[in-house]
Amino acid sequence: MSAEVKLSTRHALRVLRPGAFRRYIIGSVVSDTGTWMQVMAQGYLMSTLTSKALLLGMANLAAGLPMLLLTMAGGSAADRFDKRKILLTTQYVQIALAISIGLLIMSGKIQIWHILAFAVLLGISNSFEMPTLNAFVPELVTRDEIQSAIAVDRAVFHGSRVVGPALAGIFISAWGAASAFFCNAISFVAMIVALFTIPPRSRGTAEEESRRASGIKDGFRYVAKDRPSLAMIGLIAATTVFIFPIITVMMPLYVRLVLGLGADRLGCLMGASAVGSVIGAIFLITLSRDKRVPIMMVNVIVVMCAILILSRGPSFYVAMAALIFNSLGLAMNFGLANTIVQERAPDYLRGRVSAVFMLSFVGLMPVAGLGITGLSDLIGMRTALAIAAVCYGIIALTVLARVRRQCLQPAVCETSAAETPAPPPVAAAV
Repeated sequence: MSAEVKLSTRHALRVLRPGAFRRYIIGSVVSDTGTWMQVMAQGYLMSTLTSKALLLGMANLAAGLPMLLLTMAGGSAADRFDKRKILLTTQYVQIALAISIGLLIMSGKIQIWHILAFAVLLGISNSFEMPTLNAFVPELVTRDEIQSAIAVDRAVFHGSRVVGPALAGIFISAWGAASAFFCNAISFVAMIVALFTIPPRSRGTAEEESRRASGIKDGFRYVAKDRPSLAMIGLIAATTVFIFPIITVMMPLYVRLVLGLGADRLGCLMGASAVGSVIGAIFLITLSRDKRVPIMMVNVIVVMCAILILSRGPSFYVAMAALIFNSLGLAMNFGLANTIVQERAPDYLRGRVSAVFMLSFVGLMPVAGLGITGLSDLIGMRTALAIAAVCYGIIALTVLARVRRQCLQPAVCETSAAETPAPPPVAAAV
């Protein structure tokens, strides 16, 4: 997409025309809602089994270590093989895991080590699912629609965060934590149906297919040479280390110990936080290239201030407002960083570049989950939050300032795509 292109809402929403991408999005709505129900239920379940933030970080570590080791293999597989078959396999695995842990909860035999063991298996599945999914979405649209497709996909993902945790809170209060896991298992059926309706990627030239089968190191080499892509990965890494553990790992304990509230309020806070994410994702749809980095810098300041407010132990409604603004900034920055990386990545390397990008998130989560949670146990949760906010702000603003001009310039693959007609997306073959 050239720098001169200005997206209108009508142009941007062309990605929702009848076709493969729209069917994928419909499946995602249902599946992502179930996933967020399980995320909330597992966090609440862990908080009832222990009051140690470090043990919550251990669950994150158990899921993250396999992803650290296998995500690049997953990205390489996404480039070589049929992405639909990889995604279908991961859906079946996650259905089995959700049902198994739900049965353990119903039997009253659930223990922390069970959750850690299932987290390891889920991490292995996610090692292949996440880079494949990240590379799969751009294949369903043309190159100039990648930003819109990512924005819609992120809006659906974060929109499910509004519904999923709130539903989980209701289900847990009415039927126990196991019900949320069973609902998640059922929700995967929608994505499985959508994947079966999408045809495989058309084979490229012999040279392109040979490049797709090249080594994992090619993904790292490309990112190391492309400074804007490397900067976006650095930004997400800083977010992962300092901010995401607060939202994804510590929130159940924060709500219970700092705010003194229960599962219903936790569900409301997680749902409210998702509202900001949805708004942020929607803003991405028509955002022009020249405004990306300035907006990202503003978002960094917003996130830093939101976490500082949370560190003061505010009232429930002030905490809710802080989480809304925090999630708005995080969603916009994650979506914009992903857009910049995906637009600049050559098609034959997209899976491996996506894997490198995901490593900055999932690969660092094991360390990040232990770092902030361990610091919280040592010096107190409020102080740990304040330190994390300041460190994040300094690092993220420095990274973005160094590539502000370079992010305005299209990558070589974008220039080539603009000069030669692009092949039709998968959607056109349906």
